[in-house]
Amino acid sequence: MSAIGTDDTPIIEISGLSKRYGPISAVDSVDLTIRRGEFFALLGPSGCGKTTLLRMLAGLELPTEGTIRIDGQDMSMVPANRRPVNMVFQSYAVFPHMSVRDNVAYGLRVDGVPKSDAWEQAEEALNLVKLGGYGPRRPDQLSGGQRQRVALARALVKRPKVLLLDEPLSALDAKLREQMRLELVNLQESVGITFVVVTHDQGEALSMADRIAVMDHGRVQQTAPPAELYEFPQTKFVADFIGSVNLIEGRVQAGGNGQVRLLAPGVPVPVEIEQENGLPEGSTGWLALRPEKVDISNDPPADAARNTVMGTVEEITYLGEVSIFHVRLDDEHPLIKVAIANVDRVTRRPFTWGDRVHLSWTPTCGIVLSQ
Repeated sequence: MSAIGTDDTPIIEISGLSKRYGPISAVDSVDLTIRRGEFFALLGPSGCGKTTLLRMLAGLELPTEGTIRIDGQDMSMVPANRRPVNMVFQSYAVFPHMSVRDNVAYGLRVDGVPKSDAWEQAEEALNLVKLGGYGPRRPDQLSGGQRQRVALARALVKRPKVLLLDEPLSALDAKLREQMRLELVNLQESVGITFVVVTHDQGEALSMADRIAVMDHGRVQQTAPPAELYEFPQTKFVADFIGSVNLIEGRVQAGGNGQVRLLAPGVPVPVEIEQENGLPEGSTGWLALRPEKVDISNDPPADAARNTVMGTVEEITYLGEVSIFHVRLDDEHPLIKVAIANVDRVTRRPFTWGDRVHLSWTPTCGIVLSQ
């Protein structure tokens, strides 16, 4: 197996795909294109339809409407065992009564591959996932991360065109999850197979995927590379689901010169953001502002005529690498979160509970959303 790289050629084309269970739409008119050699993530909260969509790709569920094309072929109604895909389940589904080598070779043996050839290919797949020499062991002799790699090897050994992964890291502890993220990315790059992963963990999606489709209530809200999703969300839902965000509601004023101006209750000066103004004047808009992009100080900034608010530190959350300051604006308006990196090994904070502070941000730090 060798890397083929990501290109613009589609390996999966999903058009108008829906899945209904009686009156309930689990997946609702989804259109997606996934590129050959891409690491693609379906991200969203529980019940958003991402696993149902993955199961339709695998052939474990048949669509109510729409089409699925894999490598140019319509697979919408093709049985799972005739699709050029393989799937790694959340529970791994490793057979406890078989050796590691027999687990990996199982699919090949079902297809009629001679035992010696199947074992040879199984060993190649185990080497690929860094489990060379583990073939004779039983699954109960392996750690959780190793069992997951066995499931990956079993899926890869048949050389599918697409590998589907359903919450592959959810059963692992936090430290092992972080390690396995890197291993999955390196594995995908080495084999060059398209990976489609389902996860509700934004950190997993942001750190692993080339592109992410954010889903909610059966629909795709936005599809983009991780940095674009984080910096330029298209909806309040995406802004709020991807990372932490402050959402400040206001009324749009005519901006001009590539700027949007927002008049927000409780903010005594205009909020000005650099973006092309596609919002009608007088309409409601929401400023999406990441906590790490807000400056906090005891003194007012030099340019206090815009993008500046004043408030009181109400809560402080210590998270190791950062501290989150929750600042209540005057007149009992909502809290604004500010993230400060803990760059020094000191216990004394620059601000504490009850301090009056000034918050400010530059016009390039946020985005104004209409929905």
